Amino acid sequence: MDTYTAEELLEAKRAIASTLGKCEKALTKLEPGKSQHTLTLRRIKSFQISLALIDRALGDAGEGSPGAGI
Repeated sequence: MDTYTAEELLEAKRAIASTLGKCEKALTKLEPGKSQHTLTLRRIKSFQISLALIDRALGDAGEGSPGAGI
């Protein structure tokens, strides 16, 4: 598995958080039950999981050796 620096993880976290916010805003304009609504819900969940994994990797990097990560 690849190893990422803390800087790379923080940049990815920033980008994902931005996209997550845009998806959450767009969700309010989509009709429940439609495919775009379902797709956006799944994207939101995926981004939330991604952010949690990045946070975990950043925590592990702080505890382990320098440069440790995902």
